[in-house]
Amino acid sequence: MEYENFRAMNSEILLAAEGVAASSGFELAHRYIEASEKRFTRFSPSSEMTQVNQGAGKWTKVSADMYALLETALACYTATNGLFDPTILPDLEQAGYTKSIDELRIYGGEPLVVSDSQADRAPFPSIELRRDDLSVLLPTGMRIDLGGIAKGWIAEQAAWQLAKFSPTCAVSAGGDMFLIGTPPGQDTWDVGLEDPLQPNLDLMTLAVESGAVATSSVVKRAWQQGNTTRHHLIDPRTGQPAITPWLSVTVMAPRAATAEVFAKALLIGGPEYARVLMEKNPELSYLAVDANRQVWIPESGDCVRLNVEN
Repeated sequence: MEYENFRAMNSEILLAAEGVAASSGFELAHRYIEASEKRFTRFSPSSEMTQVNQGAGKWTKVSADMYALLETALACYTATNGLFDPTILPDLEQAGYTKSIDELRIYGGEPLVVSDSQADRAPFPSIELRRDDLSVLLPTGMRIDLGGIAKGWIAEQAAWQLAKFSPTCAVSAGGDMFLIGTPPGQDTWDVGLEDPLQPNLDLMTLAVESGAVATSSVVKRAWQQGNTTRHHLIDPRTGQPAITPWLSVTVMAPRAATAEVFAKALLIGGPEYARVLMEKNPELSYLAVDANRQVWIPESGDCVRLNVEN
């Protein structure tokens, strides 16, 4: 297996592929990831994401990629009962997430004065999509953030780019992973379940078939806002960084965007909400890690703790 590492989307990117054409695939996937980051980031005034937000209140033509991601985001909003909600951008800014996570870790976060309240915001499903000319209409005043779901979506699309050169390949983007084929001599991929308190250690190794794996954590993307530690997982029910008994959730799913969204939704919702979401989406599976480094797994519709030797 050949590998390539680089940094993009404020994450460590790992490309893996089998075969003599791997280097050509790496080049294509690398370019795709960097171009997609420029399109979907909210931190650049020239990005397509910024243009969509600035165009709220009128029809805005978008790229095929942006249109596809917005369709996926709408489906994920419904599937998670609204725990995934891109309209929480003002709440992210109020929590101090006004610049990239790399900058926040250096300089800390300052709150942005946000005028709109949760009660005043139009719900995310009120956006309109027009397929015939690839246009979107955001209600006046709505601003959305697709950063997390975009990262998973980009990882999967980059993996399919890489698959043009290798039938066995994978892309990992800071916790969002998409796997195609299986390594030579294996029926599954070996994926480590990271200890959220000691990221250089794994709590266990998961045997994963082709598809997506995504991990969301309240520990990794955290920063100081004054004397308070904040994180990027906003609970749309409160508009504040989520209070949850779990430190991380890992989801296995057929699609990377789905895995990424549900990892966050389950982490925000916790054990009780996890049961409801998993009954509604039986094609998914997950594991969660709590502050005692115990692993939680779904069993008979409920969550149970699994003792792990560390």
